[in-house]
Amino acid sequence: MTDTTASAGKVPWHLWLVGVVAVLWNGFGAYDYLMTHLQGDAYLSTMMTEAQIASFHAMPAWMTGVWAIGVWGGLLGAVLLLLRRRLAFPVFVVSLAAFVLSLVYHYGMSDAGALMGPNGTIMNAVILAGCLFFVWYSRRVAQQGLLR
Repeated sequence: MTDTTASAGKVPWHLWLVGVVAVLWNGFGAYDYLMTHLQGDAYLSTMMTEAQIASFHAMPAWMTGVWAIGVWGGLLGAVLLLLRRRLAFPVFVVSLAAFVLSLVYHYGMSDAGALMGPNGTIMNAVILAGCLFFVWYSRRVAQQGLLR
């Protein structure tokens, strides 16, 4: 049996694997955020209907802030995980909280959830599962002493 504690001086392979996957996963969110802001409707029209784009434009400014916190927080958490920093866990928690708040807005405070249809709901469920996994994993490896 291999020792996965920091005192053994060896970092388990799964930390690097999860860290790289986390960067790629959250990197796509960052790419989506940037492209939405840099190319606007030209980018959005590649994956959204006119009604969905209109709903996106109706989103209040505070939701854009929540989206930014979720996306950039997730990417920062991933980088912190690769750097083996304990701060990865609370940063992933903040990112998850921002995503949950965005779900509350989309499904409870606007028509965005309904406009996205079942594919949007499935996508949001997958994103939520990813966020929950990164929170769980970063907490687990921090408790094991693998993060400093």
